[in-house]
Amino acid sequence: MSKPPSKSYRAFVADLYTRRSATADFGLQLRQSAQQWADDVLAALFPQLCAKSYRIATELEAELLRLEGELARMIAPLVPKGAASALDIAHAFSETLPDIHRALLLDAEAINLGDPAAESLDEVILAYPGFTAIAIHRLAHQLYRQRVPIFPRLLSEYAHQVTGIDIHPGATIGTSFAIDHGTGIVIGESTMIGNNVKLYQGVTLGALSVAKNLAKQKRHPTIEDNVVIYAQAVILGGDTVIGNNSVIGGNAWLTHSVAPYSVVQQESEVSIRSKDASGGNAVYVI
Repeated sequence: MSKPPSKSYRAFVADLYTRRSATADFGLQLRQSAQQWADDVLAALFPQLCAKSYRIATELEAELLRLEGELARMIAPLVPKGAASALDIAHAFSETLPDIHRALLLDAEAINLGDPAAESLDEVILAYPGFTAIAIHRLAHQLYRQRVPIFPRLLSEYAHQVTGIDIHPGATIGTSFAIDHGTGIVIGESTMIGNNVKLYQGVTLGALSVAKNLAKQKRHPTIEDNVVIYAQAVILGGDTVIGNNSVIGGNAWLTHSVAPYSVVQQESEVSIRSKDASGGNAVYVI
């Protein structure tokens, strides 16, 4: 038979329960509600993602008003004292939806035009993880700009969870942004990306240092207009600028700026030898 818990252990459990009862239910509910809210907003913006139809415009307007109210309800406990009210923040966010929608249509068109495998905008909007990640990022970024704590990160981590693409809500991304495949892409908080930029899977736009005292500084690179960055390229540093119309090849590692119209490639050596017909020299251990 096990020994009864000590008084100190019981005190620890009691304190833990008190802390949990104050925050845990709210945190879990907020995380799940944030995910559902993001899905519902995108469903309202794109009929391809919507499970229901609206017979008249006022029904859609009512849905958008419901989502505005839901946003206010969720962020109310997060908004610091002295800041704008949750209702004002939610209304200001709703006012940006036309611009977000226009930007996302340009993103979808850029993905469609840049991928020979894509057969339509509908396919991109419905099935492409790159579009999903960009769409949720544009919602999260707007709330980040409005200085809403925590909630934008919940949205970005939801996108990360469902797409494998990690975009910090603070990253600034221009129009006609295309992500092809996308798995493993990481885009840091202070990254600045121009217009007509295309990224492939595994690209990292990161920081050279993760020191906490650099949190408010620009730590991540700037990618100018019309740049293509191929798979597994790593670009680091807040002072690093990739000039417009450049092409960054796969597996490149950059910690310094490159001029506009540059082509950067990582040289690698590939060794080829004849295989023993018996297979004796081709033993691999994994």
